[in-house]
Amino acid sequence: MEFRVLGPVEVRRDGRRVPFSGAKLHTVLAALLVAREEVISDERLCRLLWGWAPPATVSAQLYTYVSRLRKILGDDVLIDRRPPGYAMSIGNATLDLTEFEKLALGGREALIAEDFEKAGELLRGALARWNGQPFANATEYLADAEAPRLNEARAVTLEHRIAADLALGRHEQITGELTGLVAEFPLRERIRCQLMTALCRSGRQADAIHLYHHGRAVLADELGVNPGEELRATYRALLEGTLDRQPRSAPAVLTGPPRDATGRPAGAPAMLPPDTVDFTGREPELELLCRALAPDGQGAGRPRRVLVTGMAGLGKTALAVHAAHRSQRHFPDGQLYADLRAPDGTPRHPTRVLRRLLRALGPADEVPVTEDQDQLVRLYRERTRGRQLLIVLDNASGAAQLGPLLPNTPEPAVLVTGRTALPTVAGAHTVALAPLEPRDSLELLSAAAGPARVAAAPGAASAIVEHCAGLPLALRIVGTRIAARPHSTPDRLARRLADPLTRLRELHSGDLDVHSSLLPSWRALDPEVRAVFPALAALGPQPFPAADAARALSLPETEAERLLEALADAALLEVSGADEWGQPCYLFHPLVRLFALSLDEGAAPGRGAAARTEHNRRLTHRP
Repeated sequence: MEFRVLGPVEVRRDGRRVPFSGAKLHTVLAALLVAREEVISDERLCRLLWGWAPPATVSAQLYTYVSRLRKILGDDVLIDRRPPGYAMSIGNATLDLTEFEKLALGGREALIAEDFEKAGELLRGALARWNGQPFANATEYLADAEAPRLNEARAVTLEHRIAADLALGRHEQITGELTGLVAEFPLRERIRCQLMTALCRSGRQADAIHLYHHGRAVLADELGVNPGEELRATYRALLEGTLDRQPRSAPAVLTGPPRDATGRPAGAPAMLPPDTVDFTGREPELELLCRALAPDGQGAGRPRRVLVTGMAGLGKTALAVHAAHRSQRHFPDGQLYADLRAPDGTPRHPTRVLRRLLRALGPADEVPVTEDQDQLVRLYRERTRGRQLLIVLDNASGAAQLGPLLPNTPEPAVLVTGRTALPTVAGAHTVALAPLEPRDSLELLSAAAGPARVAAAPGAASAIVEHCAGLPLALRIVGTRIAARPHSTPDRLARRLADPLTRLRELHSGDLDVHSSLLPSWRALDPEVRAVFPALAALGPQPFPAADAARALSLPETEAERLLEALADAALLEVSGADEWGQPCYLFHPLVRLFALSLDEGAAPGRGAAARTEHNRRLTHRP
């Protein structure tokens, strides 16, 4: 059996297409396939099927779709119910996405080894697995969520295949194709560099110079940025006459392997997510991170480990990725990236993360298919030893998850993000993020919505900044919504955000959602802490001491303080000064408080009291 997602979602048995119809059914199948045997939650499936307007019969419809798939696919495929969602194993069946990734990886490794004929053959085979836009017959919500990363992988594979062709002196044969690719991907600087190289080798220096200036204008108009180092270096080489006109020999031609324009070894892992083009604020934190990641950021022989903490939505990932991009020159052996949290909010097991990182470090065929974590850790530390790598570990949940992913030599630097302090990496370079100041908030809103839109409605912009309370995620959501509605004024959205009862519902756009970003932190709480969370939020927006919480919960003060500290450790509460007796006070971020109160909406009378009674019962029977 064959599964295909790199184009229309299809199932083929014995070479013939298995008939089934409906965008929803194709979406459920594709989502399960892309999850690669990991659990995909009901909540995410719901978003991929219906966006933000699910029907009242969500559970029943999901059950129906899964039942239909089981019937269509038969016993060769296993679809398991694993709360909070489903997972699918395809057994001996093939998936075009997996084949594409395997061939692309082999092609990249051949490129590194300067076996350009083999590299071209493998990379062409990888690209042949594509049959159009991914998920073409599924819902737009799935395509919006998953297609961009697959299209990026295809574009990178194209770049590698063209690099192999250039190394083999095929510049004249691929000039036409490259011209079309530059039109298709006008912002991809490497493809533009490759076309400039092909034009130069074909004696068309004037066209190559024009291509550079056109690219510079496109980057300025579309993104407001200047060309990157690789494009500038290609242009300088063109003007200086050092850009190769003809390949002298295959190894000497390739501008990527063995070294690209920045001096990085070709084929070195480059796993960082794209940088945020309109990154705003956080200048002191950014400077601290970049300084800590620099080779002289710590004493000789000391590991470079940096931790960014803060509540959900404060932009930890954006800051870490931006700092990583700014610091790339310090890590010529590449950059690794891993999101340690699954799409459903649960922590990823270290063995899955280790296998992914080991495949990036290569060679992939020597990564053992094993659940023996110790064996994977040994291989990981061997492959990272002595290499100038930057390893970004995003959304770490605790020391048990993080420990196996840390190198045991000082050369690789590790940048970790997490919602709480982690003893494994805590030290001199821990950056705790706070909400943005109003000025930076307004700048971020302007960057996301468009400066003209915000400048035309200063009153509404100020109100929006106040309602978002310095949370970058909320500001970016609102800015995105304003930008998407050019004929609607920001005033209308500001009025809708003014109502605290509906504010959280308004703070969503596509996959960005403040409520959903806070859910994993809440779900990770112990049941007794979850039970009192809404009651604590009811204390109000002002700072409060443990004594007030104790009275509200009918608990001893020491026990109330323990619960408050648990919430503070989960970044759902912050310590805010002290009262007149020197006791610490606690404060909810305004949006976290609305989130907590929303969890108690629709509760039957006495629910809070019942929760406190249950907590007291557990406390009384605690050994």
